[in-house]
Amino acid sequence: MDKAALVADPGGAASAAGGGSFGSLRAYGLALAQTPRRLARRACAATAAGEEMNRVRARSGARMARALRWWDLVGLGLGGMVGAGVFVTTGRATRLYAGPGVVVSYAIAGLCALLSAFCYTEFAVDMPVAGGAFSYLRVTFGEFAAFLTGANLIMEYVFSNAAVARSFTAYLGTAVGVDAPSKWRIPVPGLPEGFNQVDLVAVGVILLISVCICYSTKESSWVNLVLTIVHVGFILFVIGMGFKHGDKRNLTHPADPVHNPGGFFPHGAAGVFDGAAAVYLSYIGYDAVSTMAEEVERPATDIPAGVSGSVVVVTALYCLMAASMSMLLPYDAIDPEAPFSGAFKGMKGKAWVSNVIGAGASLGILTSLMVAMLGQARYLCVIGRSGVMPAWLARVNPRTATPVNASAFLGVFTAALALFTDLDVLLNLVSIGTLFVFYMVANAVVYRRYVGDTDISGAEHHHHHHQQRNRALAFLGGFSLLAVSFTAAWQLAPAGAARSGLLAALAAAAVGAVAAFQALVPQARAPELWGVPVMPWVPAASVFLNVFLLGSLDKPSYVRFGVFSAAAVLVYVLYSVHASHDAAEEGGGSGGGGAKVQDDDGCKV
Repeated sequence: MDKAALVADPGGAASAAGGGSFGSLRAYGLALAQTPRRLARRACAATAAGEEMNRVRARSGARMARALRWWDLVGLGLGGMVGAGVFVTTGRATRLYAGPGVVVSYAIAGLCALLSAFCYTEFAVDMPVAGGAFSYLRVTFGEFAAFLTGANLIMEYVFSNAAVARSFTAYLGTAVGVDAPSKWRIPVPGLPEGFNQVDLVAVGVILLISVCICYSTKESSWVNLVLTIVHVGFILFVIGMGFKHGDKRNLTHPADPVHNPGGFFPHGAAGVFDGAAAVYLSYIGYDAVSTMAEEVERPATDIPAGVSGSVVVVTALYCLMAASMSMLLPYDAIDPEAPFSGAFKGMKGKAWVSNVIGAGASLGILTSLMVAMLGQARYLCVIGRSGVMPAWLARVNPRTATPVNASAFLGVFTAALALFTDLDVLLNLVSIGTLFVFYMVANAVVYRRYVGDTDISGAEHHHHHHQQRNRALAFLGGFSLLAVSFTAAWQLAPAGAARSGLLAALAAAAVGAVAAFQALVPQARAPELWGVPVMPWVPAASVFLNVFLLGSLDKPSYVRFGVFSAAAVLVYVLYSVHASHDAAEEGGGSGGGGAKVQDDDGCKV
């Protein structure tokens, strides 16, 4: 290639050297030298929805089988959300924050989850592909935002799945009356603390589920449905025992009225909202259902019923669980680590119920693991399709119609972690990364509805599009700032009239901003099949609530998110942006694999 050609296409220098950016050390060096230009070109490159569903999807080869119906999705949603951790979460939120008012906390958290679920559903119906939030953000905000959130999601899936698999050993032991961790884990002398207990049971569970999800999605769904029905049966049994043996007096009278306030709301509205923030993590899991969209038989009807239906059913179950537990014991006598087991152990002739709870929790772990592993494999498969990770991960096996490579890779990786590592991650804690993704998806729904697609022609249309984009970004940025300010005031300001006034003023400003945006800015596109109702109020409420919940998380969650994000940025700069550039060159266009690039100047300052 001569100098004139290099000047015309500096980004293609490494590709021209043969074998793309990674063909040789010299080619990679040339690629690294072009990193700033490639970042400017690729980071905000967004594929059009049609390209994501056709040309990009075709990189997987065989298609995934469309075999799931709405009841499969409800089962997957229930399996993903109702894990073993809900037992612990309910006790902690009741004892530390809300008291018997935890019932209202669960209702509020369920409403928050439903708002986020609506945002996911609009994307999943309009664009039924396997990538979930990764695909939604890629068609809206571009490649880099999607990669950052997708990488965080996969890391959190892997780490939490490894931790959950290890906890299966403990809960299974409770079910059969054995101190399982000491009996079933093998100590290895010479290894550091925290890495010296080999858990073969956890590894066996992960590998078994990996084989199942590689074999068939439909069969995996049926296995999950059966396990989930039995698990819900256990939960209904525990709820029934609580109502039968509980006392309504416990809903308003503490065990120690001298030191603890009484009433259904002992800590007032603040306690109820803090409780809602604590229990919201029990609803995380429905987002994995949206990754199954490519395998749904009738996306327009099955996805809304499956995603929203599972959130509504789970909310009802959780509220009944919370009411049952609050009747069993006064809120200040509850053991936050083992609320139900502790209550029944102290009851004459009812100690056996704790063994039943252990069996139910074991099933809950299996279902939440299966749904999470189905979801993480589809995230990785679509990240492979996009060109930012090796295409090998994107392959769909023609015989099983499942993403076998991604499933097997993540299964082995998770099993290796679970074998040795006693991860210091709470059972049901999927931390800041997931809430951040919910926040991003809610923003993306507003942006896409008000900015629209960019397949436009003519200077006037182009100017109008940029005007809409600037208005949408100004609103989303300003609204997020108000949400952050409200959350900071809630967390940090000293109690009193000044704090209440500040919170009221910020809430009023947020409501005013949404009302003004709705009145002044017209929508650029209407959803064809299913859309979030009452735009932009529902996604705005979701943005606000997710920011509020992010403010309630602890420092270690932010540290972990920072470390994961820094690692993801490094991978993107050193590998993914160059792989994506090569894929675009091979596709004959500037978009991933020939896809349109939306807002190519979106990253320019």
